[in-house]
Amino acid sequence: MNARHRFAIAVTVEGRKLRAARVPVVTALLFVAGVTAICMSVTIAVTNGSAELVTKLGPLVAEGGWAGYLSSATQVVGAGGFIACGVVLSWSFGREFAEGTITGLFALPVGRAMIAAAKLVVFFAWAIAVSALSTAAIILGGLAAGLGSPGAESFASLGRVFVLIVLTALMAVPAAWVATLSRGLLGGIAATIALVASAQVLVISGAGAWYPPAAPALWAMDPASVDGAALALSSFFPLLFAVLTLLAWRHLQLDRA
Repeated sequence: MNARHRFAIAVTVEGRKLRAARVPVVTALLFVAGVTAICMSVTIAVTNGSAELVTKLGPLVAEGGWAGYLSSATQVVGAGGFIACGVVLSWSFGREFAEGTITGLFALPVGRAMIAAAKLVVFFAWAIAVSALSTAAIILGGLAAGLGSPGAESFASLGRVFVLIVLTALMAVPAAWVATLSRGLLGGIAATIALVASAQVLVISGAGAWYPPAAPALWAMDPASVDGAALALSSFFPLLFAVLTLLAWRHLQLDRA
């Protein structure tokens, strides 16, 4: 059995684990439904003249229509997507320790680093599926809210929302590494919350464009606000933590599980 075959088997097994589990499915449903419901509620509130809400969410939301609706969607997806992805990553990597199944992985012909890589691949497939469902739900929500058919500019914003969720999934990879080091789910979830909180602080301070966890959301809201160098820097962030996660799994020891 060559390495490619072993990896294909690992991806298949991890995919079955994800489909059979409740956490990824419930997280996806809550995220898709939650984002759509919040955006519709904001749009209705703005239409009804909620000055307090408009002040909190900014002038883009105050525009109303598809522009305001998608602006609120981008803001909700930026934070909510990070938490959803962090939860699923923490579950995928931390459950092996929490449920005591990690010891059985040492007896498999598939290496532990390869298993970790398979987990990441399956997670990214899940994120792409959630991104597609979320984008479709946002469109349906806008139509249900009476916004009419979206124009070309709105479709461009919808495309950025789709990409934002995928990029957010990449930026949440540190949760997998921390879940591995902490030997459980809670460490990964705590790391996710820390990343979201630090991103909010740096965005307020004006340095968010150079902080990888914050850069995708800023780009989705205003592509001109994040230059190419900042985006290039952001691309190394998930790669670094993916490598750290694979190394951590390769060097796992039974007496630390």
